[in-house]
Amino acid sequence: MKKNENLQETYLWEDKKRPIFGLPLSFTKYKLTNEKLIVEAGLLSISQEEVRLYRIMDLSVRCSILQRIFKVGTIHCCSADKSTPEFDIKDIKDPIRVKDLISKNVEEERERKRISSREFLGFDEDGHGEYM
Repeated sequence: MKKNENLQETYLWEDKKRPIFGLPLSFTKYKLTNEKLIVEAGLLSISQEEVRLYRIMDLSVRCSILQRIFKVGTIHCCSADKSTPEFDIKDIKDPIRVKDLISKNVEEERERKRISSREFLGFDEDGHGEYM
């Protein structure tokens, strides 16, 4: 765990995109706190996207043969966030461990905020629902 001095947040995990031979030769950074996942990209002009963990609905891992050779992978995330309904955490080390860490923290954040997955579903009077 690493503490961000400016924001008083603790990073549970952070890594850079590793597109070439599994080396962190990119200006895309990924950070996980106990409340949000942050994707920061750029060198001169920086963009930052954050998704609250309780909004993440589904996680999956994909590893191409080249990614497997260099021990990296991509985590695909589906969220209930309107601005970022789907996004990828690309070319990171140990993607299965990171997916499990994100998943564990998503559940903890939902419990802490007392949010159930039903809140992301549209339900009719009979209790039958569909994903919105």
